[in-house]
Amino acid sequence: MTAPRLFSPGPAGEFLIMPTNGARYSGVKVLTVAPSNPKQGLDKIQGVYVLFDSRTSAPLATMDGTQLTAVRTPATTLLAVRHMAKAAPESAPFPSDPLFLVFGAGVQALNHIRAGKALFPTARFAVIGRSPDRVSALISELDGEGIAVAQGTEALVPEADVILCVTTSSVPLFNGSLPAANAIIASVGQHGLDAREVDATLVLRSDVVVEGRASAWRESGDLIPARSVEQWQQLPPVNLRELVLGELVRTPGRPCLYSGVGMAWQDLVTASLVFESPGSPS
Repeated sequence: MTAPRLFSPGPAGEFLIMPTNGARYSGVKVLTVAPSNPKQGLDKIQGVYVLFDSRTSAPLATMDGTQLTAVRTPATTLLAVRHMAKAAPESAPFPSDPLFLVFGAGVQALNHIRAGKALFPTARFAVIGRSPDRVSALISELDGEGIAVAQGTEALVPEADVILCVTTSSVPLFNGSLPAANAIIASVGQHGLDAREVDATLVLRSDVVVEGRASAWRESGDLIPARSVEQWQQLPPVNLRELVLGELVRTPGRPCLYSGVGMAWQDLVTASLVFESPGSPS
């Protein structure tokens, strides 16, 4: 069972608390969000994850919360992208050498590209970021891992087969009329009804997939400005579970948009795997 995330005022911003219960394990991630930290050379988001035994409620392990997020978010995003690609219309099959265009140059961009390369070995990658230095550092690090990444521009938006949005931008990153018909877009960098990475134009012309419908209604600024909650409830989008079960039917000529806000069950699954992995303190 995943409860809604909790927000509380913090010393330099706010606390973000994400609890969830499972049959064997339960856990809670506690993060601080400090918007002024990047100007001081510090991470905007920091925190810890605590894993518990569900039978006894005894704490079992603590983990770095930001590192956990850095792993589980791209894992979830690329799971969605892979199944959205599998559901491509017969008239427009997903290409064998897709172009991934990534907006963002932080750790999420880094790990999304790594995950993209693992699942789509022949994919091509390009990155767009606000800081040329960070983009160059990202490209250099991935080059050292044998992953070729080009420096992208917005001119690539109509050419991209997959667009990954992993930024802290509170305004749309590109004109929603630009992505190609049948393109896949994943927006996972933001949560909150006042934050968005894609515009209403893209939402309204796309087939839409969400992690969970209840969390999307609470927190997806990508979706709610485009339609009201009541309107979404009348034409509910496919959720992640239904996507994996093959229940997404894509419309030929329409992009497919995955909007994710990050859910606590993803942290629990990842933390459980880490805890049970060979070499862990467990």
